Amino acid sequence: MIIGVGIDVVDIERFEQTLERTPALRERLFTVEERGLGIASLAARFAAKEALAKSLGAPAGMHWTDARVVTNGDGKPSLEIGGTVLARANDLGVDSLHVSLSHDAGVASAVVIAEG
Repeated sequence: MIIGVGIDVVDIERFEQTLERTPALRERLFTVEERGLGIASLAARFAAKEALAKSLGAPAGMHWTDARVVTNGDGKPSLEIGGTVLARANDLGVDSLHVSLSHDAGVASAVVIAEG
């Protein structure tokens, strides 16, 4: 059963300007493993975290770094969650998350489906 669906889009250039203006934002939004990625990949991961929050009802108090986008050897993305995000997912009865990422023509996008 689908518990929630979230989608988000990010203008990559605007996102890059925001990170340049506020360098500490990179640490608040991304895990250590994510921080070294290129700007298009970071924008897609930010979109995924936004979409994840939306799929979980966007409650206050979730921490950005309690979710991480990882890719397998074939490049397929998935979400690893812990802490505040895992607690919310457990409260809702989520037992799997599906994520799709894309970035092209200056835009990054993500869709997340929470299933229980």
